[in-house]
Amino acid sequence: MIDRETAIEIARARAEENGWAFAEPLDILERRPWFGRRGGRFEIMTNAGKRGTKARFIIAAESGKILHEGYIPR
Repeated sequence: MIDRETAIEIARARAEENGWAFAEPLDILERRPWFGRRGGRFEIMTNAGKRGTKARFIIAAESGKILHEGYIPR
């Protein structure tokens, strides 16, 4: 199981790999599974609450695998 800081580093590394901006402030939401089931994920959005470029990542909390990623290059 990864923590918030590790999830941020995974997202930051992928953004750099893709050539995407990784602007702060960050919005990080930790989704926990119901009733102790396995799973859970971190949802990370860059430049939260601001206009301009944004990157969004959904990362599996158990494995650190990126489940979804997207970028708005405004």
